[in-house]
Amino acid sequence: MGNETAVKFELNQSTWTGSADSNQNALDFLRGLNLKSIKSGCRVGDCGVCTILLEGQPVRSCMLKVKDLEGKSVLTLEGLNQDGKMHPLQESFMETGAIQCGFCTPAQILTAKAFLDKNPNPTEEEVRSSLKGVLCRCTGYVRIVEGVMRAAARMQGKKLDDFGPLYLDLPEKFADIHIPEPYLRKDGREYPLPPLVYTPPSMSKTDVVNQTPKKVDAQKLVTGKPAFTDDFRPEGMLFGAILTSNVAHAHIRSINIEKAKALAGVRAVLTYQDVPRVKYTSGGQSYPQPLPYDQVSLDHKVRHVGDRVAVVAADTQEIADKALQLIEVDYEMLEAVVDPREAIKDGAPIIHDEEDTEGIYDAKHNIVYHIEAQNGDPDKVFAEADHVVAGEFHTPKQQHAQLEPHICITYFDPDDRLVVLSSTQVPYHVRRIISPLVGIPIKNIRVIKPRIGGGFGGKQEILLEDLCALLTIKTGRPVRLEYSRRQEFTSGRTRHQHYIQYKVAVQDEIVTAVELKLLADTGAYGTHGLTTSMVGGFKGLTLYNAFDSRFICDVLYTNTPTAGAYRGYGTMQELFALEVLMEEIAEKLGVDVVEFKRKNWLKLGEPMHMAKKLGEGREGFDQSMASSGLSQCVDIGLKATRYYEKRKEYKNQSGTIRKGIGMSIALHGSGIAGLDMAAATMKMNDDGSFNLLIGATDIGTGSDTILAQIAAEELGVTVDDIIVYSSDTDFTPFDKGAYASSTTYISGGAVKKTAAAIKKQIQEQAALMLKWDDPEKLTLKDSRVVSPEGKSVTLQEVALSSLHQLNQHQIMATESHRSYVSPPPTAAQFAEVAVDTETGEIKVERLLMVVDCGRVINPITAAGQVEGGMAQALGFAHCEETYIDEKGQILNPRFETYHTYLANEMPPTDVIFVQTDEPSGPFGAKSIAEISIDGVAPALVNALHNASGVWLHDLPLTPEKVWKALHPEKRHEGKQ
Repeated sequence: MGNETAVKFELNQSTWTGSADSNQNALDFLRGLNLKSIKSGCRVGDCGVCTILLEGQPVRSCMLKVKDLEGKSVLTLEGLNQDGKMHPLQESFMETGAIQCGFCTPAQILTAKAFLDKNPNPTEEEVRSSLKGVLCRCTGYVRIVEGVMRAAARMQGKKLDDFGPLYLDLPEKFADIHIPEPYLRKDGREYPLPPLVYTPPSMSKTDVVNQTPKKVDAQKLVTGKPAFTDDFRPEGMLFGAILTSNVAHAHIRSINIEKAKALAGVRAVLTYQDVPRVKYTSGGQSYPQPLPYDQVSLDHKVRHVGDRVAVVAADTQEIADKALQLIEVDYEMLEAVVDPREAIKDGAPIIHDEEDTEGIYDAKHNIVYHIEAQNGDPDKVFAEADHVVAGEFHTPKQQHAQLEPHICITYFDPDDRLVVLSSTQVPYHVRRIISPLVGIPIKNIRVIKPRIGGGFGGKQEILLEDLCALLTIKTGRPVRLEYSRRQEFTSGRTRHQHYIQYKVAVQDEIVTAVELKLLADTGAYGTHGLTTSMVGGFKGLTLYNAFDSRFICDVLYTNTPTAGAYRGYGTMQELFALEVLMEEIAEKLGVDVVEFKRKNWLKLGEPMHMAKKLGEGREGFDQSMASSGLSQCVDIGLKATRYYEKRKEYKNQSGTIRKGIGMSIALHGSGIAGLDMAAATMKMNDDGSFNLLIGATDIGTGSDTILAQIAAEELGVTVDDIIVYSSDTDFTPFDKGAYASSTTYISGGAVKKTAAAIKKQIQEQAALMLKWDDPEKLTLKDSRVVSPEGKSVTLQEVALSSLHQLNQHQIMATESHRSYVSPPPTAAQFAEVAVDTETGEIKVERLLMVVDCGRVINPITAAGQVEGGMAQALGFAHCEETYIDEKGQILNPRFETYHTYLANEMPPTDVIFVQTDEPSGPFGAKSIAEISIDGVAPALVNALHNASGVWLHDLPLTPEKVWKALHPEKRHEGKQ
């Protein structure tokens, strides 16, 4: 590279000597030494996931050069577990469930090590402060902090408590509910609490399900072994780079790539002139995907800042990036429109004026979808009601902010089949969608999903795979393509911005009619615009389920980054507006808000009136609720927060700082009724263990572990006896992917069916061995098959017999599962705040979610999902917004300016489960991941009102907005 010099430093307690480019980025250099634990998340020093220890201090390797390492000591996660023995931090992280996606885990552990070396007996506040430089988007930091605290105790030789959930019986009467003292948080301490699990005495007992075995992939993640897409690099790999538009709306008059092609080391440059014009939509959804197919791989028109223009492959990343600068694009500039309220007006710029896109509802007014659904006669009911209350609300474009950027590697295998290694939530959809784009039959495409460093819906999208494959086809060589962090903001996906209007009729304290009007901003392309809006309409009209209901929605194109799938999927925006409005209605009526909601929320067995009219992209199926712990969730939350006591206390506050408490309720769903399907395959090995092959994608949710628990429960073995292999379209059976809160419920249903089929075969083989006439009466427990008389054989003996002796055959099975119902989990969310009335700043003092997700398969991983969901929702409600100017430029496209909650900023975040037994779910389970994000925003707004008396309908709750609401007489002066 021109700067090769001798380098010598201590690396993981051994001396490293060699020659290297002294100005090479240290992150790339160290990863090139096969130290894959060091991750790349932003490359500008914002996220901290590239942290190493330099001379014992945590530093961001992306901000160092190789010359900065000279003569110094470097420690990476690979050097932490010497002689095969794990460090106490690694052990503790596995035990406490601190690992979700695992992408930030190496940096968290190294940072914690440096801290504990200096402060071996820290407080929780000190731990949180030490971790503030390493972002985590999955966990909410609760289990990470607990992992560090537990490691500190372990390193001091203290006796360790059994860490895990606290199980309590659920009494029938509210007065008999016992809340353990720590969960009342009377002293305000910010210690992590394990989840509480309340169980009705009538629920059957389980052995593996409802327990907390370590995650099946925890050890490889906690030791930093190669697991993620970028950890695997084929020989001869080229590096790709995407040229994206720096303007929001323009035709490409001409594009000159000659200088880029002439650059030494460039192997391919592709523009719209070089690839077929095949129309598609990038949202990874089931076939047939909803129209319109309004995208092509590369187009002659750009519709937002960050839109695709050209793609390059070169020998190095530096050469590829330099080639982008040599591409000359002549744009015919077009007027941009960034506000959906302006985009719908006559004369607004037409964003999709192409003639080859079918299915746009009204291109001239930028309306991609128009949705109307009605039940009963709401106009008649509104006219007759005692009270009609309306409200308008706004929610922002939130970024997924997953720490692993979108990344893809493509190559041809020895049989000339295209292999796509991708950080995707939907491997089977990727294969189907890119096939026509790259001109390769599905049978000749293999998609492999390695570990995913966070997804949250943003990786339910085909964003890189087609371009990466086209470069491989052009060059015949492996190609790696990755979004920069800036491109994550400009070219990835966001949450849909919503403008919401609710109108609610009330008669004798009963909600009798609800109208929901929605204006949804899908950005430059339609992708998930139809389905998120229909889900939002369905859930937003079902929580209180008035018979007379109406949904009217327009989904608008704008010249802004495309919106896509995001955890909560339309529901969280609508429930925010609805739950705030219900609190306002209760206040106007002078009634208790909790009892007002209790009178009106969806009840067991009650038909969901909009379920059929508002399916997901198509007609749905009739639904009703077969299990619900909502009333108990609310009652437990009221007691745990001392809600009524505090509301009474806060009525007579004085001073600058005012406290408030708010609550909300929520429901979600478990998969898409009648559409989602998953399959599982199992086979029995010689030693009585089992291979479980699943297409379900673990994106940090712990699904590999919970699916193993389901199989182990059915077969009477431990999780250690289940070897899980996930998401390879050549070897694992079909699964629609990780979305719609469906993995536990749908994929889990497939695993349970498959394990049951395996169990039957084992019983039949054991009956031959035991000479027993009735196989069904044989019991599988503790890796043995036992007859009613007490005779038994081990599973290993059964396996050997079936493979080598009696009736020789392979014990194996494949089963598929789908459901025509989508049982809703339910929850009560509580938020406590302190508001500074002089500055408008809100300090969130506590979040508590009490959740009914059926039987909780693994309370620790489930609690992690709830804690992480609340953290994302808190950002959505309080501080996260994508700022876009009138020219379509994003003003805060990096973590430094797009603020997500840090470890030292998170409030105490507690989780309580109320178990119910869902008859359609595997061992009674429903979903958990998405409902965790649905309730924070309204609870926060309601707490703000309780503290200050003001209502805010516009998220996020920035200090400026709060201050203006508190001081309307000064609203034109700006914040003081």
